[in-house]
Amino acid sequence: MEGEPKTKGKRRVPLHLQMVVIWVAVYLFLKFAIKPPLPFSLIFMYMTMTLVGLLVYVSIFEDVLREFFDPVRAFLVGDSLRGGAAKLARIAVLILIPLYIGYLTYQKVSPRFEPPLSQRVIHPAPPVEVTGYSNPLRRDPDRFKEYVKDGAKIYFENCVFCHGDRFKGKGIFAHGFNPPPADFADPTTIAMLQESFVFWRISTGGPGLPNESTPWDSAMPKWEDMLSEQDRWKVAMYLYDATGYTPRTWE
Repeated sequence: MEGEPKTKGKRRVPLHLQMVVIWVAVYLFLKFAIKPPLPFSLIFMYMTMTLVGLLVYVSIFEDVLREFFDPVRAFLVGDSLRGGAAKLARIAVLILIPLYIGYLTYQKVSPRFEPPLSQRVIHPAPPVEVTGYSNPLRRDPDRFKEYVKDGAKIYFENCVFCHGDRFKGKGIFAHGFNPPPADFADPTTIAMLQESFVFWRISTGGPGLPNESTPWDSAMPKWEDMLSEQDRWKVAMYLYDATGYTPRTWE
């Protein structure tokens, strides 16, 4: 009749599926679209905010809230699920949830028998002058591929034995070191560092690190005694190019 409010049609895509798609899309964007990669703690914070935002949206309108809770109630109460298979599925879910929570709790409180890790600073603070370094080879972009190719040769002649051909710190000698060589493919290593810092760490190795916050437990040799300055810059350029990361900048 004229003057009566029009009822809204049912959604073509279920509300729960829409929320899952949005949540997964945000996660994939944060995980793969942002460079340099975000640390896990920051991704977790953003995903929590996304979940809270979705729940707030659900709670604004009564009809949306009912659409959200009705399927959950129907599953728990059994209004829309008939037959033995549906009942078994409901019982299985109600059993698996407390079992999973119990497993997580056990993992938290169960005793650990591994020896405690030694105190170690992952990234030492470089000298003040290092922050002003810039790679002089990057000022000649026409020869970039040549420099990267040279860096690859130097890497596979000197570094691959510890850091591996996939840059994961799993070279043929890696098992002999504790802690293991750095994993350059991990987004929390060179992707989070300036190229000048990487150059400085290549140059100083373990013996050239400052005395503050020791022990460093670094078995890397002091490459500035064996490689020229250009060769060390070339290796840094190759590492960034091969792993797909870009050096972090002040900008």
